[in-house]
Amino acid sequence: MVSVYIGAQVLGGLAGVWMAHLMFELPVWQFSITERSGPGQWLAEAVATFGLLLAIFGCVSRRPDSVPYAVGLYITAAYWFTASTSFANPAVTIARSLSDTFAGIAPAGVAAFIVSQLAGMLAAVILSRWLWRERITD
Repeated sequence: MVSVYIGAQVLGGLAGVWMAHLMFELPVWQFSITERSGPGQWLAEAVATFGLLLAIFGCVSRRPDSVPYAVGLYITAAYWFTASTSFANPAVTIARSLSDTFAGIAPAGVAAFIVSQLAGMLAAVILSRWLWRERITD
């Protein structure tokens, strides 16, 4: 089931980036040349993912109906307060490697971003289990 979810996210990201290219009359197939690399970028991406997941877990724990709003607000804010511009999702990272626009990431930087996202995810899961442990045991 997880593989289906991952596949759907990646395919949705690819379809979205290609649709955006068509809307702006850009070549559909392209690779980004925007370098996003180095410890600062990787830390920023871990922070972006950590914060996004912590916001989601907190909303699910207290106000599940607020998740869509929290995600939209967090991603908008994180675009501005992180050096990486907050990809915060491996599928988004892969899709953005296929767009040579200001939002892109060179394919060589994708693996490090995904590792950073996994680190941010792990930290968010650990902290959220501690913060909202009473909801987990209910």
